[in-house]
Amino acid sequence: MLRLELDAGEAEALACALELNADLVLLDERRAREIAQRLGLRFIGLLGVLIEAQRQRRLPRVRPVLDSLRQKAGFWMTDALYQRVIAAAGE
Repeated sequence: MLRLELDAGEAEALACALELNADLVLLDERRAREIAQRLGLRFIGLLGVLIEAQRQRRLPRVRPVLDSLRQKAGFWMTDALYQRVIAAAGE
């Protein structure tokens, strides 16, 4: 049923989270997050993971990772989101 609304990877991630009664699921796509919320699942995205890693001192700085994601991996984010993440990381 999830594949009707999501791509295969996101549908599988949500199905596994439900099956395993996961505490948290990693999702970046807006539609997947909407469905996760509807299903009562907690989620975090890659950018949230980076901020948390920096807060726990496992990542010295978020900005170089964001820049690499945008330039090398083709990770799309608006400039406003980029600035919000930098601000949340205190950089």
